[in-house]
Amino acid sequence: MKRARIGIIGAGWWAVENHIPALRDNPHCELVAVNRLGKAELKQIQDRFGIEHGYEDYAAMLREVPLDGVIIASPHVLHHEHALAAIKAGCHVLVEKPLATTASDAREIVAAASERGREIVVPYGWNFKHFSASAAELVASGKIGKVEHVVLQMASALGDLMAGEPMKETEGAMFRPPASTWADPKRAGGYGWGQLVHALGLLFKIADIAPEEVFAMVGRSPSGVDYYDAAVVRFANGATGSLSGSSTVPKHRGFQIDLRIFGSEGMLLLDVERERLEVSRRDGTDEIVPIAAGAGAYSCIEPVNLLIDICRGLHPHNASPGIVGMRAVEVLDALYRSAESGRVEKV
Repeated sequence: MKRARIGIIGAGWWAVENHIPALRDNPHCELVAVNRLGKAELKQIQDRFGIEHGYEDYAAMLREVPLDGVIIASPHVLHHEHALAAIKAGCHVLVEKPLATTASDAREIVAAASERGREIVVPYGWNFKHFSASAAELVASGKIGKVEHVVLQMASALGDLMAGEPMKETEGAMFRPPASTWADPKRAGGYGWGQLVHALGLLFKIADIAPEEVFAMVGRSPSGVDYYDAAVVRFANGATGSLSGSSTVPKHRGFQIDLRIFGSEGMLLLDVERERLEVSRRDGTDEIVPIAAGAGAYSCIEPVNLLIDICRGLHPHNASPGIVGMRAVEVLDALYRSAESGRVEKV
């Protein structure tokens, strides 16, 4: 069977730390081309990983190098442009979160992929955990009945990054995450676009509900992006939801994601930090799904391997498709608009 030919657009900190090593370690893949700005930085990546083709112009890369799939790891505000170009070039895509920074752009990416029979993978690492699949199966099987209310909380130890300072954990890396992506309110910086989007991606994998309207307030970091997010959501099926995001967990603590879904027949609890998944039904029956110690830790190798398998024509199950990323963007787009307008905003 052929090896997948993969290219990368926007090879910065995360691509170098995660995506490129994952591609290199997969024997069914050829990493044939890479794009980023800066000749010296581009050469640094090509030399370190032995990548044949390097381009500062992503369009030239797509035009000149035959590719099966493309990883989009550019700044948030460029995902739409880069994803559409790759899809139109006939490639399957892995698009870093957020899929886009407006709901209309996210919908356009999903529609373009559908029209051309291309797959989108949004690399929400927790969506690829076995406990996420189990939670989705429990909800889809009707264990908790109709979804009526959602409580979703995420918190991360990224106060430095959201404040426009160097992220402590990236000291010594080839590249570090730039403030222009993470801490500029004019370029989709902030906790919502950067982190709460993970929790939303997990929610929309587990529960097939579509957001309809959002009311939100945010607390600002020293750079002016959102340190804290507080939002209320109405879903199309009538369900309500409460969202919370915080970037100021102390550095010695891990990620927190706490999801509780209340239904007409019971409730589901997923606590990623404490590695706990269970369903409690109104008829008095409980179901606990064991989670192995350490399984809640974040990893992002599986989405890269999924893209490779898709490109090889294996038709694997996509644990994090475009619609999941699109719904997360729909919530965040309305959340930020509501925080500015002080009104309830439609998605």
